[in-house]
Amino acid sequence: MTWQTIILGAGAAGMMCAAHSGPQTLLLDHAKAPGEKIRISGGGRCNFTNLYAGPENFLSQNPHFCKSALSRYSQWDFIELVQKHRIAYHEKTLGQLFCDHSAKDIIQMLLAEMHDAGAELWLNTSIDSVRKTESGFEVKVSRDGKAQTLSCQNLVLATGGKSIPKMGATGLAYDIATQFDLSIIPTHAGLVPFTFPEGRFKPLAGLAHAIRATTDDVSFDEALLFTHRGLSGPAMLQISNYWQESQPIRLNLFPDVPLLETLKARRKTDGRKQIGTVLAQLMPARLAEFLLDGLDVKGNLADQSDAALQSLCEALLSWQVTPSGTEGYRTAEVTLGGIDTDALSSKTMEAKTVSGLYAIGEAVDVTGWLGGYNFQWAWSSGHAAGTAIRAKR
Repeated sequence: MTWQTIILGAGAAGMMCAAHSGPQTLLLDHAKAPGEKIRISGGGRCNFTNLYAGPENFLSQNPHFCKSALSRYSQWDFIELVQKHRIAYHEKTLGQLFCDHSAKDIIQMLLAEMHDAGAELWLNTSIDSVRKTESGFEVKVSRDGKAQTLSCQNLVLATGGKSIPKMGATGLAYDIATQFDLSIIPTHAGLVPFTFPEGRFKPLAGLAHAIRATTDDVSFDEALLFTHRGLSGPAMLQISNYWQESQPIRLNLFPDVPLLETLKARRKTDGRKQIGTVLAQLMPARLAEFLLDGLDVKGNLADQSDAALQSLCEALLSWQVTPSGTEGYRTAEVTLGGIDTDALSSKTMEAKTVSGLYAIGEAVDVTGWLGGYNFQWAWSSGHAAGTAIRAKR
């Protein structure tokens, strides 16, 4: 069977590409349903983009690579598409946009766009092999227990990264890229919780607190969540993209509070209260108790000298923790690294050395922050490849 374009992977980027690459497009996926990561994202509501999405919100060996695709198909373009399909949505914190009803609304929107474009979708289809031919590519697949050989002029790698393997994530895109001599930037888990030895934070499991997390010169002001295994929550997921093994992370537990001035003022009015009681009015009580035990700070607030309060504030405003590792791909929201952007055109996402071969979405070495940025990269890169393919006709 001959197709103009075959897209491997019916996730966000693959579906977006199929909606723009024109007729005679075939989208393949081994899953039972398309857009499974869309479906589970945002607690089932899909954080489909961010109002503030820009190149500065993405990590890559080449930070300039994403600029072209993001500028030619921005968050405003995707919001317009969502509005066209009358999908109700709302903004949460920090510009994050979510569906009012269900993430399935985004999947249905993309399926409708694909249908209108004349693209065909095959599910429960495994990719057995890919090879280059004189006229394009040959793709051998297994579907309904039968082997089939497909041919196409354009082949798009949209199978994502290695994150959440229980949903079928593999390194297929990297394997095919390597087969065609495209370089791979080493991959590791991104937007992932941290682990600590010996259940260090188990007594605090379930507690959340607004903090500022910092590693090197990068900081994020969001929530910290204590877990049985370590530290999670938006602030820690964000900082995980920048963390290096054995590197400490600094946690400011009061990023918006003039803590020393507050404690000095409270010393005058609440001096007879235990210092833990006063701190428990500014943060979760269990966390205050845990921290004071570790710092061996006791007594009434009135008993604390200026120097003692200064020392306490320094500890709470720059609490240093060193993770033993992360939870890895098992719970990672994204994969850092991937197909080297130096091998691709930033305008079309086509491989520079292999005509007709494209790579988009998470498979490429472009990773966004938490908060809808990675979906925006999927929409932008999928649109870039799809419109470039359509322009070839």
